[in-house]
Order: sequence, then structure tokens, then C-alpha cells
Amino acid sequence: MVKKVFIKTFGCQMNEYDSNRILDTVKKIGFVKTSFLDETDCFILNTCHIRDRAKEKVYHEIGRVKQTFEGKKKPIVIIAGCVAQAENTEMLKREPYIDFVIGPQSYHKLNSTIENFKKNKSRFEVTDFESETKFEYLSKIKNNLSNVSSFITIQEGCDKFCHFCVVPYTRGPEYSRPFNQIISEAKNLVEKGSREIILLGQNVNAYCSNEKGKQFKLSDLIISLEEIKELKRIRYITSHPKDMSDDLIECYANSKKLMPLIHLPIQSGSNKILKLMNRKHKVEDYLATYEKLKKINKNIEFSSDFIIGYPGETEKDFEETLHLVKHLKFFNSYSFIFSPRPGTTASNYKQVDEKLSKERLKQLQTLLFNNQKLKNKSFENKYIDVLVENVMKDKKNLFGRNEYMTSVIFKGNKNLVGKVVSVKIINSNQNSLFGEININETEAA
Repeated sequence: MVKKVFIKTFGCQMNEYDSNRILDTVKKIGFVKTSFLDETDCFILNTCHIRDRAKEKVYHEIGRVKQTFEGKKKPIVIIAGCVAQAENTEMLKREPYIDFVIGPQSYHKLNSTIENFKKNKSRFEVTDFESETKFEYLSKIKNNLSNVSSFITIQEGCDKFCHFCVVPYTRGPEYSRPFNQIISEAKNLVEKGSREIILLGQNVNAYCSNEKGKQFKLSDLIISLEEIKELKRIRYITSHPKDMSDDLIECYANSKKLMPLIHLPIQSGSNKILKLMNRKHKVEDYLATYEKLKKINKNIEFSSDFIIGYPGETEKDFEETLHLVKHLKFFNSYSFIFSPRPGTTASNYKQVDEKLSKERLKQLQTLLFNNQKLKNKSFENKYIDVLVENVMKDKKNLFGRNEYMTSVIFKGNKNLVGKVVSVKIINSNQNSLFGEININETEAA
């Protein structure tokens, strides 16, 4: 009898990548993916610890599974990811319905853990930090994802220890995958139809792999990926301003496939707040990097992250953040009210008044969203290159993205999926562009 697995994913693109590799892994012991919770034999919740109330979301989901299987045979229930890493045995104590928890560096043990559980029925946690072993194992299992745009994790963990962040505690220290592993996985994905590769890491531009006396950096990966003929686009996320090295910046002058949108979180426009965050860079450093990149290519755009209401943030600090946003006119950005994460340094600080933080966030987001709408409007009545990713649910329109990751919707034939096409933009809103395909369309070089 076929065994079915249902995987639900919270959080970032790295978690999406991990869930994909988890599926590839459990297929080896006879599981197939299902989209229907009520028919699953194994429920896996891949969790994220970054957002507020991460733990409570886990227990809410478990409640939903309980309700679904009330009066029925219970599936194996597994909590994976960063919440599993951070909470481990506490989750087993609080919720008996959970069978075991497994951290993000232990996925190479997943199959043996499932088999052991089926035999012994003993509840336990697997949360060792073994990045190298994990990637060695996963490199032997083909990444079967066949999306036009595909993720590859190249680096995990972080050594920066920003005072608000749990990543060093949930993903461990920085570890870079072997260079050849990554290139091999990229080639495999391109052979299966991927035309865009997005390189992932908690601190992706800190990528550094030493192999046989030679050092490989992110810039070397980009240069090598450029040589894969069928690959059309290269991106990477998420970067740290401190690690925007000159060799990486130079890639934007030479690469024809590296896309001109750089996601570079600054978190605050105040040097005082950056110091309190332990960010290890100043606003002036960020601006210097911005100017270097703009000098190389004036079409480069920036996106960023902002934390509002960080402990110690005054009105002056907030105004400095607004000033930075007005000055740089970010293409798009993510902004959040500070939420203390257990175990981090900032969780011990006195919190900014919640009402005030909400008011500041609203003000910042109004500015960011207006910038975003203006950027999108600037594409109207222009032809832009779009990588077509799929046919939309209405079966009439195609969905793709431009160089800046903006969604583009237009009518077209499904045989355009996987191709870069020229689209004239007719209309836009904050999040999307709407257009018409060039009648004389040919695939972009």
C-alpha cells in the first residue's frame, strides 16, 4: 500500500527548499506527496522561528491535524525546522500528539528516524548541528524540483549574532556547501527545466568553500553558473551589508545573467540602533556599497528589511530611517515591528510602546509602498523582459517575473513557459504589472 506524506511549510525560501528536499528524501522509503491532509500517513510541519508567535502557530496546526483525524488512525506527526531546533523536547512535553522533532541540520537522519519510530513508537528529538553530513547526504539525492525558477541552498547558519535574531541558535554557525555540489545540483535542475536559479543562505554573500587548496566565493559560483547555457537568470538572497565584497560587486559589471535587484537588509537608518542591534556596519558603509553598485550599473535596484520599534528607538532614530528610505527609494522592502525572540540579547531590553511602534510602521510602510507603486508605474508603456513561470489558474493568462522579481501577468500560449519574452506593460499596481506580449516575440538572448 502506498504511504502518503503531507508537508506544510512556514517561513522563508530556505524552508521551501528544505521541504522539497525532505520530500525527495522520504520518497526513498516509499512515501509519495499528497495535497490532502485527511489521507496522509505522515504529517510534517516545517517551521520558522523568525515571525511572531511561531510556537503558537505550530500548536494551532497540530490542533487542526487532531481535529482532522479524530476517530481515525493517527498519522506520524513530525515537527521540523527552526522551531523544532529551538524548542525540541519542550514541544514533546507540551503536545503528546507530536511523535518527534527534527532540526534543520538533521534531515539526513529523517528516514532512519521515521523507520525507528515505526518500530519502537518512542518519542524523541533529533537536533544535532551537522551541516556537512546533511549536505553530503542530500547531494546523493537528486533535487527533483522542476520549477522554472528554483532555489538552491548554498550556505546555512550565521556568525553575526545580531541581537534580535535566532538564526545562530536554530541554524548554527556559518557553513558553506562544497562548490561542485552546488554546480552539479544547478545543472540537474536546468536539465529538468529550470531557467532561473536563486542561491539561498542566511548570510548568502558570506559563502566561502575551501576545496583542495582553492577558495570559492559567491562570485565564483555566479561566474560558473553563467556558463550553463540554458540558464537564463541568477539571483541570491539574503545578504549582509558587511559581506558585500568587491569581487561580488564586480559581478554586476560582467555578468549577463545576474539580475539587477539586490536584497540587502539594513534594518534601521540609525547608527545608534544598528549598534544596539550588533549589526557590525554603519549607515555610511551601506551607502558606500549602494554608490559602488550604482556606479557599475545605474539600473541596479535595492530592496531591504526594516525593524521598527527596536528597543531604544527614539523619534530621531525613526526619522533617520525615514530619511534613508526617501534618499534611496528602495524598489521594495519588508518591514516589521520588533518582536523579541526567546534567547536573544534583545529579548532582555525594554520594549518600545506598541501603539507608537504601530504608528511608526504605518508611516514607514506608506512611504515604502508609494515608492514601490512609483517604481512599477515607471514600467508602463515600456517593453520589458519577462521569464514566464507558469499558466495561471484561469488558464487564460501567463505568470512571470521581470528582472526585479515583480510579478507580470499577460495573455499568451502555454508553450512560452520557461522562456524569456518581451512584454509591453499596460497597467500596474503596488505588487504586479499587467501587459501584452510582443506580437513579434522571440526569446531574449
